[in-house]
Amino acid sequence: MAKKRVLVAGAAGFIGSHLCDRFLAEGYQVIGMDNLLTGDLANIEHLFKEKDFEYYHHDITKFVHVPGKLDYIMHFASPASPIDYLQMPIQTLKVGAHGTHNLL
Repeated sequence: MAKKRVLVAGAAGFIGSHLCDRFLAEGYQVIGMDNLLTGDLANIEHLFKEKDFEYYHHDITKFVHVPGKLDYIMHFASPASPIDYLQMPIQTLKVGAHGTHNLL
């Protein structure tokens, strides 16, 4: 039976990176996506050696294409603190609205 595939948007953030770890530990194929606006690549660098992990540096407010079937989409991409919300209010709203639309 084929492994389930999950896309984690915001993979380099605190929650997204821990979800990537968990899904890999449970036998999923994980596709991590992050534009690194507020995420940190150091949170997922240890996953680059995993055969069931692939990473896309991408802004989900733009068209999203991931080849193949996805079983789950986890959307944790967003500027992640009140300071970020104040400094990037439009980007925060775009990630919530356009990002959700593009992921679906």
